[in-house]
Amino acid sequence: MKLRFILLALLGLGLAVYLVFYVGFAAVFSAALEVGWGGFAILIAYALALFVVLAGSWQVLVPGAGITIFLWGRMVRDSAAEVLPFSQVGGFVIGARAANLKGLPAPMAFASTIVDVTTEMMAQIVYVALGIALLAERAPQNSFTATLTATLTIGLAAATIIGIAFLFVQRRGSWITAKFASHILPTKLAHAATLTTALDAIYRSPVRVGVSLVLHLVGWIASAIGTWIAFRLIGADVDLAAVVAIESLVYAMRSAAFIVPNALGVQEGAYAMLAPLLGVGPELGLAVSLLKRARDIAIGVPILLLWQAMEGKRALAPKAGGELS
Repeated sequence: MKLRFILLALLGLGLAVYLVFYVGFAAVFSAALEVGWGGFAILIAYALALFVVLAGSWQVLVPGAGITIFLWGRMVRDSAAEVLPFSQVGGFVIGARAANLKGLPAPMAFASTIVDVTTEMMAQIVYVALGIALLAERAPQNSFTATLTATLTIGLAAATIIGIAFLFVQRRGSWITAKFASHILPTKLAHAATLTTALDAIYRSPVRVGVSLVLHLVGWIASAIGTWIAFRLIGADVDLAAVVAIESLVYAMRSAAFIVPNALGVQEGAYAMLAPLLGVGPELGLAVSLLKRARDIAIGVPILLLWQAMEGKRALAPKAGGELS
C-alpha cells in the first residue's frame, strides 16, 4: 500500500475519533446502541436488498448476462471500497474482477464497470442537486448556510463538467482511455483496442445507458431511505426530505474526497456538520455514521473472505481464455 494512502487513512481516522469525543463519546455511542440487535439486522437486510437495484443498473448495460454476475460484482465492489484500505477506484477494479470470475468476459467486465460508474455519477449529480435545493429550503438562512450552499453548487457544476468530459473520453478519446487503463487495469486489458471495443458495444444502446442512470437514481433515493430508517431506529424525529438532503450532501463530500481510503473522517465530518443544519443533533448524525460503518463491515468482511477464496481457487486452476491471471 502506498504511504500516502496510509497517511490519509490515519488522518481520517484521527478526525473521526476527534469528532466523536468532541461531540460527546457517551452521547454518540448511547444513540448508536439504541438501534439494538434487531434494528441492526434490519439495516443489514435493507442494505442487502439495495444491492439488487444496484446490480440491475449494471446488468442492463450487458444484455444476456445473468443478474447474479452483477449482484456479486457489486457486492464485492462496495465491500472493497468500504472495508479495505483502498480508494474508491480500487473497489471498481476489484468488483470488475469479481464479475469476470463469475463468467463475464474480462473486457466487458471492466468496460461495463466504467459505464456503470459513469451512470451512477450522473445520477448522483441529480441527487446532489436535489439535496442542495432541500438544504437551501430547510436550513437556517444565515451566512454559513449561504456559503455552504454556494460552495456545493460550484462543486456540483464542476462535477457536471467532469462527468460530461469523462463520458466524452469514453466515446472519443481512445488515447486518453488507453492511458487511464494503463494505470488502473490489469496488463492484459490496458490498451485501447480491447477496452474501447467493449465500451462501443455498450454505448451502441443509449436507451440501456439511460435506464442504468434512472435505476441508479432510484438506488440513491433508496439509500437515503435506508439512512432515514437508521435515524428512526435510534429515536431521531426527522422526516425523509431532511435525510435526503443530509445523505446526498454527505455522499457528495465523500465523492470529492475519493482518494481518502473508506472516506474515513470525511463521512463523520459531513454528518456532524450537516445534521444540525436540518434539525438533527450532531451526536445522532455521528451515531448513524458509525452504524453504517458497522453495517458495512458486517456485510463486507464475509463477502471479501469469500471473494478471496474464489480468487485463490482461480489462481490454482488452469487459466481460461476469458479470465485474467
